[in-house]
Amino acid sequence: MRFFTVLGILFYAAIIILIGLVFIAFSLNLINPQDIGSFLNLIQSNLNSRLITGLSGILLILLSFSFAQLILGRFQREKTIAFTTSSGQVTIALSAVEDLIKRLAGVIPEIKELRPDVIATKKGILVDLRVVLRSEANIPDLTARLQEITKNKIQEVLGIEEQILIKIHVAKIISHEEKDRKRKEIEKEQPNIPFGGYSRG
Repeated sequence: MRFFTVLGILFYAAIIILIGLVFIAFSLNLINPQDIGSFLNLIQSNLNSRLITGLSGILLILLSFSFAQLILGRFQREKTIAFTTSSGQVTIALSAVEDLIKRLAGVIPEIKELRPDVIATKKGILVDLRVVLRSEANIPDLTARLQEITKNKIQEVLGIEEQILIKIHVAKIISHEEKDRKRKEIEKEQPNIPFGGYSRG
């Protein structure tokens, strides 16, 4: 499969380079439009040349269709995790794994926000976590604990033995002052109800 992928990429690269060279030759007046007309007339004048041209066009269409299917199938496989059980094949969407990881934000109180990005590769599963921490968080201990919890959760739920690599990017650390400022902004946005403190006796 890898051989056909490389072959298809080289084929399309050659076609694009050829088209680019033709455009450059036109811009430098190296190709006369009459020469192209003569070449097309030569192709149409002979039955064998027309047959070869038609078969070449069909072959190009089939190659393009096969290569497009190969690329789209590869992208589709990269969006899922697949494994085989005794009863058949099972595929799990990477978005489902990301939703599973998002729930870990409620387990660890030091994490305010957690945004996972999961990628399935031939070497294993790559998890990229973007987190927003609270100021009281100890970053080395917290990140190590988050990596261990995430890895164990994925292995426990999915039951897979592939390597799981977890990268963490701390995007922001919220301080107490910032939290107090946001709380005051929320209080200011809330409308004051006239005579709210009075009750009918």
